[in-house]
Amino acid sequence: MAAVTSEKVLDSLKQCMDPEIPINIVDMGLIYGVKIRDDNKVDIKMTMTTRGCPLHDTLVNDVKRYVNKVPGVTDVNIEIVWDPPWTPEKMSDDGKKLINYGKQQTIAPINYETAMPQGKGSLAKQEDGSLVLMNENQQGFMVNQAIVDFWKLCNGQRKITELVDLFAQNVGLQRGQVEKEVLQLIQQLRDGGLISIKESDVSNVQFKK
Repeated sequence: MAAVTSEKVLDSLKQCMDPEIPINIVDMGLIYGVKIRDDNKVDIKMTMTTRGCPLHDTLVNDVKRYVNKVPGVTDVNIEIVWDPPWTPEKMSDDGKKLINYGKQQTIAPINYETAMPQGKGSLAKQEDGSLVLMNENQQGFMVNQAIVDFWKLCNGQRKITELVDLFAQNVGLQRGQVEKEVLQLIQQLRDGGLISIKESDVSNVQFKK
């Protein structure tokens, strides 16, 4: 039986993307602990960026799938914890660079009812089946299918409000449950050069009550 190590598990989890942001969950700082038992069963202790994450089950299933890709793993147990709570400071240096964390900039508000994000770059599939979005500078971001589907919806003809509705339909949730996640995803795709916004920017977008 192949030897299973925490390093091998973390290497595999670096292919597992946060469902809202095109950054892997290891660099996001969501993995709090990896324990390998004698029988090669793997215990994962992890958290989410928010308690109300509507894609909770999607992420848990992705984590199990990528851990099971490690040769020798016999079973995966995942414990979701909320203490200590996740903050952006828990991200790795690489993760912070990917989203320009801490970048000082002045961003003008836009009218979210008229702004229409346009997808940029291209989609590639790796030999192991993982998905990568490449921006026009040939910088790659590993993503999951949910992010790819959303990126494809950004055709320059749909307003942000329409994108929220479509995303909610695709994940089977109410609009109010996904508004925050969609806005974060738009911001991260923009920062990665994977979408453009016809108006000035999206960071100060506020949804109507």
